[in-house]
Amino acid sequence: MAISAELIIYGLIFIGVLVLVEGLYLTVFGKSISLNSRVNRRLEMLQKGTNREEVMEKLRKEMSQHMRSRSIPLYSLLASQAQKAAIAFTPKQLIMIMIGLSGISFLGMTVGTETSLPLRAALSVMMGVGGVYFWVSSKAKKRMSMIEEQLPDAVELMVRSLRVGHPFSSAVQIVSKEVKDPLATEFGIIADESAYGRDMGEALKDMAERIDLQDLRFLAVAVTIQQQSGGNLAEILAGLAKVIRSRFRLFRRVKAITAEAKWSGKFLSAFPVVALIAINVLDPNYYDEVLDHPWFIPACLFVAGFLTLNLIVMRWLTNIKV
Repeated sequence: MAISAELIIYGLIFIGVLVLVEGLYLTVFGKSISLNSRVNRRLEMLQKGTNREEVMEKLRKEMSQHMRSRSIPLYSLLASQAQKAAIAFTPKQLIMIMIGLSGISFLGMTVGTETSLPLRAALSVMMGVGGVYFWVSSKAKKRMSMIEEQLPDAVELMVRSLRVGHPFSSAVQIVSKEVKDPLATEFGIIADESAYGRDMGEALKDMAERIDLQDLRFLAVAVTIQQQSGGNLAEILAGLAKVIRSRFRLFRRVKAITAEAKWSGKFLSAFPVVALIAINVLDPNYYDEVLDHPWFIPACLFVAGFLTLNLIVMRWLTNIKV
């Protein structure tokens, strides 16, 4: 049986969806929104002449808007990842993008394939919603990985600043100027909030909860305790930097050890679904003889349940607590 070109068209449409989202994001917000930018976004906004208070309010709104919209149906699945990625698109904009990309995918499949209407509709929604979710998740994963890698150096920079006589607020301000994004903008917001009267420990705790990173919680607790009971903050943070760096190395080692099991679980769960889609595309009449069988639908549900259970079990096995 000859391999149909429709599978290649589906793949190209999905890649096109990802490229469209990234291109639209960079077009609307500029290259400063990219994590690869050499100048952090907050400083670039200030250099353009924007008021410091306006910059702070805009960045704070972007970083907290997604969790406030968890009540929107289906958006709750995306809200957590969008907040970790600090996506500048508003929730309504992301939903509109999903709808628009689903329409573009449907149009592309209508022009380039002969797939049945129900399958085209289902695949277009999967590509539109799934493409945006994949894009946001990859942004969140990259941003969280960069923050974890930057944090020990940032804490050590604060330690050096404290040891030469700077107050903690100045140490945070130095971090916001010397390190790169994404951590630079996060600490820049904390420095701005502190300048307008917010408690430093509270601001650090809010950032740790928003990003959902345990090492940042350690930093917030250390600063809060020192503010309440006193002590040598430089020595406390120096010890914390060593702990964070050791935890980072340990997490990387655990990640490397469990990578094979994680990808095996994903592959084993995705392969039957991909095979089902490929069979329906290559030979739409393949299942015609068994569609009317009374056990066909229960068997499909049974297989879907086991595939889901496989993902859950593999996640439990590889979710090592450190």
